[in-house]
Amino acid sequence: MIYITYGKDYAKNTYELLAASDIAAYLDAGYSVAIKPNLVVPSPAVVGATTHPEVVEGIILFLRDFGVKKIKIIESSWVGDSTARAFIACGYEELSGKHGVPLVDLKKDSSSVARSGGAAGPTGPAGGEFRVCDEALNTDFLINVPVLKAHCQTRMTCCMKNLKGCIPDSEKRRYHTLGIHKPVAELNSIIKTGYCVVDGICGDLSFEEGGNPVVADRIIAGRNPLLVDSYCAELIGYRPDEIGYLAYGRTLGVGNFFSRETPVVELNAQNKPAYNAKAGRSAAEKYGALIEEDAACSACYSALIYALHRLGGKTGVKGKIRIGQGFRGKTASCAGVGNCAGGCEIFAEGCPPKATDIMRILK
Repeated sequence: MIYITYGKDYAKNTYELLAASDIAAYLDAGYSVAIKPNLVVPSPAVVGATTHPEVVEGIILFLRDFGVKKIKIIESSWVGDSTARAFIACGYEELSGKHGVPLVDLKKDSSSVARSGGAAGPTGPAGGEFRVCDEALNTDFLINVPVLKAHCQTRMTCCMKNLKGCIPDSEKRRYHTLGIHKPVAELNSIIKTGYCVVDGICGDLSFEEGGNPVVADRIIAGRNPLLVDSYCAELIGYRPDEIGYLAYGRTLGVGNFFSRETPVVELNAQNKPAYNAKAGRSAAEKYGALIEEDAACSACYSALIYALHRLGGKTGVKGKIRIGQGFRGKTASCAGVGNCAGGCEIFAEGCPPKATDIMRILK
């Protein structure tokens, strides 16, 4: 089942959406519940990169009325950024104080090794073993609250990829050395999502760090992260099999793709937008020909894409721009981005580097 609502009263709409959904079939009032938003960067939700606190507030109000007493908000921003800063900038510190719900910075959490359902797959030296933050493993019921938006490396990010915020930073880096799609799919066979509530209000459909929000004023919910993601992929113009981690997740048995037979329940349909915006594929694909990438982390790669976008793709360097962990210790007479490409003739220092620094060396 897929549930979707439209309108601008985000807390109220989220509450009503959950009340109309089948979440009660899986939730117990005695459970400990962890709410996992997307606070990848310290930017307010209107920019199009992070989860609206009003959506999480609607979830909290629903859970309280359902009888749930043990609620917390868990998150880890991407590598190189501060979760504490994101909690403040995104309105979650205020939300925490208002409702007495603790905030848990997973960058400070302990972690354990868990084995995925795809242990026999080609996932590197550790096989199907991945390190996961204990708060995410030990909660009774995890509510995944991603933003539906574009991503420069995976085209789309939503429920399944949002769980990447439940692993240590060292593991986030390793995922990129393994090829991001397969470990993301396998992570979803380890962390069992209790329910998904997608912030589809104004996600940036061209860039995961935000800046070009596309207002749709919709919130989407459902039990299975793969089913919900495949529905969301179609909403923004992708076939589910175009998204690598969705295709691999299906082979792992994480779930099934959305189909015409999947029931969809719409609330507040009178507020439905007249048209459905599609993802802009141009930014990452347009500038991809200028880049030589080997196991680059998302924060570093997106900074490079942003810098190239600001420059209109016009640079003063010759050859392709190197970026990624695969270039550690390798020298080259070209431009590099990030500390891993420090062996290049010129490079933008940082882990990740600032887009302004990248622009400076590319000029």
